[in-house]
Amino acid sequence: MRPHSVHAVIAVKNLDLAKSRLADRLRPEHRARLVLAMLADTVTAAVAVPRIGSVTVVTPDPTVAALAPGLGAVVHPEPRSAADLNSALADAAAALRAQHGPVELLALQADLPALCPEELADMLATAPAGKRSVVIDHAGTGTAALFVGDGTLTLDPRFGPNSAQAHRAAGAVDLAGDWPGLRLDVDTAADLDAAVALGAGPATRALLREISWSPEVHEAVRRVC
Repeated sequence: MRPHSVHAVIAVKNLDLAKSRLADRLRPEHRARLVLAMLADTVTAAVAVPRIGSVTVVTPDPTVAALAPGLGAVVHPEPRSAADLNSALADAAAALRAQHGPVELLALQADLPALCPEELADMLATAPAGKRSVVIDHAGTGTAALFVGDGTLTLDPRFGPNSAQAHRAAGAVDLAGDWPGLRLDVDTAADLDAAVALGAGPATRALLREISWSPEVHEAVRRVC
């Protein structure tokens, strides 16, 4: 494990609750597989960033937990006491600090299929030391990433509706970099089409081709990051 590195945390809920806003386009089993594919592309991008020393996936779902180690991630079982995604992230972050000391932390969304390692590396280089900072998602209301550039600050995640405003209200700095893949979390069919157009990762592209998501997916290639 590299010293003074960033330790990333990604939370994934139970697959049977996955991506309900895509229910009109995808059957439940396809939505679950999409979550796994997007997680695979997200984790693969994150572990390729030299400054990231570890990626931890916190989840209550056994299928997610079985997938994560093969991607290079550590699994942190979601505690039964966790009331929501934020408490699950906070628990995993506390466990990382207990193991590695006062390390910097990164909470990352699990559904960033077009994420490039270079984008994430640039974001970490841009983020100010000693503060919390956020990357606002493409919709302008959500949070794609929350970074804590100080080993003494808690993660204090505030994901959920209007999380961008919630994080800013808590003092987080809004980062303004040009990182389209980092900002493109997928909740709707339009988001998924945008990820295909931008250049989704191999796991997501393979699944979408298999389930014939759209004619465009058969022409899509991974963008050069």
